[in-house]
Formats: sequence, C-alpha cells, structure tokens
Amino acid sequence: MKFVAAYSHHNGVDVWKNRELYEWLTDIFEVPKVKVGPRTTNDIRKQVKTELENEGWAFNVRVDPGADLTVFAKKADLVIQLQTGNISRYVYDIIKIQHLYTKKVIEAAALAVPTKEAAQAIGSNVANVERIWNELNIFDRVITVPLMLIAFE
Repeated sequence: MKFVAAYSHHNGVDVWKNRELYEWLTDIFEVPKVKVGPRTTNDIRKQVKTELENEGWAFNVRVDPGADLTVFAKKADLVIQLQTGNISRYVYDIIKIQHLYTKKVIEAAALAVPTKEAAQAIGSNVANVERIWNELNIFDRVITVPLMLIAFE
C-alpha cells in the first residue's frame, strides 16, 4: 500500500497540517507489505485500524444515539473514514461526516480511498478518489466540512 496524494476540500488538509497530524496520517498508507488487490480490503482495514488504535482513536463511533450509523474512527474533534467498498457507500460516509460537523461534534475529517486503478484491482464498482474528488467539487456548497481526501494504491 502506498500513499499517492491528499486533496483538500474546504481547507481540510490545512486542519490536519496545523495540528501536526498530516504526515502521521498519510504515513499510515505507506506500507509496502500490505498489498492492494482482490481480497485485500481486510488487510488494508486492519493495518489502518492498528495504526489508529496505537494513537488512541475510538472505532465505530455512533453518529447519533438514535441510529445505528457509525464512523470508522474518531478522536477528539476529528474523524477518519476508510472506504474500500462499493462506490455508493462513500455517500453515506460523507453524509455522516457532514452531520457530525453540522452538529459541531467535529472540526474536520479525512476520507481515505483507493485510486481508480487500485479500486479496479480490488473489485468492481469500488469507491475511488477520482470520482469522489469530482463529486465533492460539484457539491462544495452542500458538503462544507473541512475534509482531507486521501488517495492510496
């Protein structure tokens, strides 16, 4: 697995840099021993979870007490969401993150997804950074949370 790029939606990258967490977070995706391809999503998720766990992040944090909706990881006022599944799932990720931001629970978030090429290697119709970045730009007045979009392969 290799970090490729970070995209900044509403200055999301700046938030992570200002908190001196940018390098730490992008380095999580610099793990050559973890391969990206068919049947590797569990390995990817395990690697990311282990790194976050070592830093005290909470997992599967509920978005609202009245619903069974969770985010991948949360610490203080930041959220990290990892999406290696179907492209339709990322919309839920964004809505959950935006909800937490609107409710003033978080100040920023990061969403990590594979590149288009890596997504195709994982499977069909997998979320990919190129499509998500394009759609975030279309909905920039709807999705207002400061978000760092992380691309890996």
